[in-house]
Amino acid sequence: MQDDVIMLARKLIGKHLFTKFNSGVITGGIISETEAYAGIYDKASHAYNNRLTKRTRTMFMEGGIAYVYLCYGIHALFNIITNKKNVPHAILIRGVIPTHGIEKIKQRTGYDKISNNSLQGPGKVTKALGINTSHDKTPLTGNEIWLEDQGANTREDDIITTKRIGVDYAGQDAHLPYRFLYHSQN
Repeated sequence: MQDDVIMLARKLIGKHLFTKFNSGVITGGIISETEAYAGIYDKASHAYNNRLTKRTRTMFMEGGIAYVYLCYGIHALFNIITNKKNVPHAILIRGVIPTHGIEKIKQRTGYDKISNNSLQGPGKVTKALGINTSHDKTPLTGNEIWLEDQGANTREDDIITTKRIGVDYAGQDAHLPYRFLYHSQN
């Protein structure tokens, strides 16, 4: 668990995200884009103003689990819950550079070719890695979805900080510098 969701969202750049489901094939890659959501005080967060609903209940659980929800009734989006119980901080994984299970990723996405930019967009990430809403609350220390630090040193110069995408409804909070991405992914 980590109490600084913004710092952690930045530190996740360059780490690896992997999945392994029923097919037995490991898929995953390098996290290249994240967005931080700072709980009850962040107007862009699902949990803003202590909003506890059936969908947001996962955000109020202890960190180290997946928060997967359906966006626009179409795309499952994968988030990491990061803080202690009842502190609803989350990090949306917006982009991954694919490194493992390329053939399975092609099969899931329908792409003929996979490039470093193929999985830029949170809906593309979940589709490629096989993550869906049934994975909500999945521990990230198990053998289905997990993170790894493979020792890559991401330099500060390699990370761009911007405002988040698609949260204009959050007023001034939409302009907070809570989005992080590899320089080459901009």
